[in-house]
Amino acid sequence: MTEIPLYQIDAFTRRPFAGNPAAVCPLPAWLPDATLQAIAAENNLSETAFFVRQGDRHELRWFTPSVEVDLCGHATLAAGYVVLELLAPDLPFVSFHTRSGELVVRRAEGLLSIDLPARPPAPTHITDALAEALGKRPTAAFAARDLVAVYDSAEDVRALRPDMAKIAALDTFAVGVTARGTGIDADVDFVSRFFAPAKGVPEDPVTGSLHCTLVPLWASELGRTRLQARQVSARTGELDCTLAGDRVLLAGGAVLVIEGRMRF
Repeated sequence: MTEIPLYQIDAFTRRPFAGNPAAVCPLPAWLPDATLQAIAAENNLSETAFFVRQGDRHELRWFTPSVEVDLCGHATLAAGYVVLELLAPDLPFVSFHTRSGELVVRRAEGLLSIDLPARPPAPTHITDALAEALGKRPTAAFAARDLVAVYDSAEDVRALRPDMAKIAALDTFAVGVTARGTGIDADVDFVSRFFAPAKGVPEDPVTGSLHCTLVPLWASELGRTRLQARQVSARTGELDCTLAGDRVLLAGGAVLVIEGRMRF
């Protein structure tokens, strides 16, 4: 029988049962990919992060319940929490080697900050298929790894009830939706939601990788590089965002909610 540690962290929040839950499994050595995928499916969270320490750095990988992905912000923040708060609290930062390059998590004014690659979007055509999948036609659309639909208000974003089968049929990794902060969200610069049903994640609660695209988009729109964001899923998450050249810095809270061991 194999036994490994497992931590469940709520990321991009200061309180339990909010933000985005990620499972984090430190490993002494890599398990077969099929085993990693089976563990992620068993956890049934939007992401399970696995890392193996290699000297001064850590190799990090992320899995949804159905696929391995090339970038996940909230699970990287969660992995950083496990290292910096639980396993090696004397470290000032932790560096992860990933498919998306070297990602660093460090402490920042009572929060944890993660340094991610920017993914600036390009304007794209608003297709009827996109509008039908989301249930309301956006005012603009952009493309990077994900399609991003822009709406007039945060209320529009909150009210969307997408057709997940139609979202999954679109030719894109996932779909993000966004708008300026208005109404009850007027205290932030922009809001968002994120749908990736084709990857096993119908709606992700808080999505770091989406903000690699949203931060350059809204920095250009608002003329500022420091922005406050809220992902308005049912769980809700808060992100302090900074555009730093070709990098995006995302800061947020993290809370340990489960600690245990997996046996298989």
